[in-house]
Amino acid sequence: MFILIFLALSGLHKHTANACTNFIVTRGASAKGSTMITYSADSHVLYGELYYWPAKTYPEGAMLDVYEWDTRRYLGKIRQAPHTYSVVGNMNEHQLSIGETTFTGIENLIDTTGIIDYGSLMYITLQRARNAREAIKTISDLLTEYGYASSGESFSIADPEEAWILEIIGKGPGNRGAVWVARRIPDGYICGHANQARIQTFPLATHKKNSVAITSKEFKRLHDPMVECIYAYDVIDVARANGLFSGNDSEFSFSDIYNPVTFSGARFCDIRVWAFFRSLSDDMDQFLDYVAGHDLSKRMPLWIKPNRKVSNYDLMNFMRDHLEGTPFDMRKDPGAGPFGSPYRWRPLEWKVSDDPNAPLYCNERATATQQTGFVFVAESRNWLPDPVGGILWFGVDDAATTVFNPMYCGITEVPECFREGNGDLNTYSPTSAFWLFNLVANMCYSRYDLMSEDAIMVQKELETGFIDGMTLVDETAQKLYSQNEKEAREYLTAYSLNAAGKTFKRWKKLSEYLLVKYIDGNIKLESGGKFSTTPTGYPMMPEQPGYPDSWKKTVINATGDKLLVPSENGH
Repeated sequence: MFILIFLALSGLHKHTANACTNFIVTRGASAKGSTMITYSADSHVLYGELYYWPAKTYPEGAMLDVYEWDTRRYLGKIRQAPHTYSVVGNMNEHQLSIGETTFTGIENLIDTTGIIDYGSLMYITLQRARNAREAIKTISDLLTEYGYASSGESFSIADPEEAWILEIIGKGPGNRGAVWVARRIPDGYICGHANQARIQTFPLATHKKNSVAITSKEFKRLHDPMVECIYAYDVIDVARANGLFSGNDSEFSFSDIYNPVTFSGARFCDIRVWAFFRSLSDDMDQFLDYVAGHDLSKRMPLWIKPNRKVSNYDLMNFMRDHLEGTPFDMRKDPGAGPFGSPYRWRPLEWKVSDDPNAPLYCNERATATQQTGFVFVAESRNWLPDPVGGILWFGVDDAATTVFNPMYCGITEVPECFREGNGDLNTYSPTSAFWLFNLVANMCYSRYDLMSEDAIMVQKELETGFIDGMTLVDETAQKLYSQNEKEAREYLTAYSLNAAGKTFKRWKKLSEYLLVKYIDGNIKLESGGKFSTTPTGYPMMPEQPGYPDSWKKTVINATGDKLLVPSENGH
């Protein structure tokens, strides 16, 4: 049984800890009227590849084996759907897209007997639902029947018309189903989540004259466009039964009960949403103490109205954020090294000694991070046929040094460089984009101030080229679709394969260029697009810029006179 809220439109087991990031943009907030969600799948043990499931029809009684996404551990069998939709990555052929971030929450609410984990839940739902509201029903139905095997999760769910945030947690061992709240992002607004539950209090049906409580059999009313909030009928009851909540129903906050915010929830998690919001709003510095972890009482709003329209290219670059231009800018302290690196190797928290009473310090956790498996911007466009309208802008490894490639949701094949099985985390493959992009990223980490600029130039060249060419591709595909859908899909498949191939070839050339230009800490001079040589053809002496004065002072402060050269050093 479920509670649905009808409001007037005018009224309104897990990934590595602190892993993923999602941003959500509604149609009214986007530059072209598309809905968009982003997702960076950040795990030190996740290999970046593009999943693909073709549409299929199954015989009556067919079963589906479920394996935990993170570990490949077998969980059990569920009934297969009579018909499934094709899925490319995290978007299906109807332009429905789903992303997630893990918030863990109350760990004793994990159902160790559940059959469906959060990762399988996403991909099974994408194969069975046509839009966001159907996805919410599918998620609830699956977990009610088979149990939820993971900890707390936030999901972004978007279709060509609207976008939702859904937050969910189990009911404990042996208790089938889950408790959850889903809220539609108001049109014209943006939202985000990053490993911290974000939904606090929400409208209750019993407190609204124009609200009604209905059972799961009446779930068809979910498609009423007035519906803006949906929640499991027992979301508050489960909290009471577990001794987590004793107040009035109207005071119930999903986030505060099932995932109470802590220093790490603010500083490592919500700070990423804050940085996104701050780029599109002038009012976010009021939450500076909150995201610093110093005042946990002043939570950010669930969504905000941006001060400008957001494009797909904007979102790609928001996923590359390292907290630049904020008091947490990772390039501005000694941890950045001499070359302004916005990266810190793990762990996030550390001590100077093994003394258990020693103070604890932290590194920042930004949106762009080294341990990303894959990252995407999912764009759904309601003015185009579904196979043409949905684009999964897909990249692998660190968002800051990746390229977002246009993978249309109607394609019937994925590029070799992204294909499942083309290498893994323990097996290098020379044809794998994940390994190639890791090669370039790890080169850039050594001299980030200079080498990343070269990578960003090529990145921009490729991405803007893809975006500028979209109009022609869309028009061609739409014309083909009006005559023959199969031919349209074949055209889009060929285009997407060629786009990824172009990126792979260009990035391979970049990797060779970076190696030659920056070998051994030198920087070769260039002229006319070539490395400079003497009149006799011998390589010119390279630049050796050394270290910035700020770093030199850091070294002097740490070493005293140890490295001091005497003023008179002759015999």
